[in-house]
Amino acid sequence: MNPVTVVVVFIMIWWLVLFMVLPWGVHRTENPGEGHDPGAPMRPLLVRKLLITTVIAAVLFAIFYGVAETGYISLRELGERYRL
Repeated sequence: MNPVTVVVVFIMIWWLVLFMVLPWGVHRTENPGEGHDPGAPMRPLLVRKLLITTVIAAVLFAIFYGVAETGYISLRELGERYRL
């Protein structure tokens, strides 16, 4: 697999996982102060969520890479089959 393809696929998986992980453990502020959004979380825990996202994305990417490299699923064949 091309190194550029590897990077692009990992980034796509990472962003998808990030948007799935962001809502985890979100608790709204009960009485927000003036000028604060009432829907904003009390503690967003972004660093923890970024680490969790990276670990999950790495595992999913390793599975994808293993499947793609063994030839079980060929990206080239999929591209040729569904060419518009």
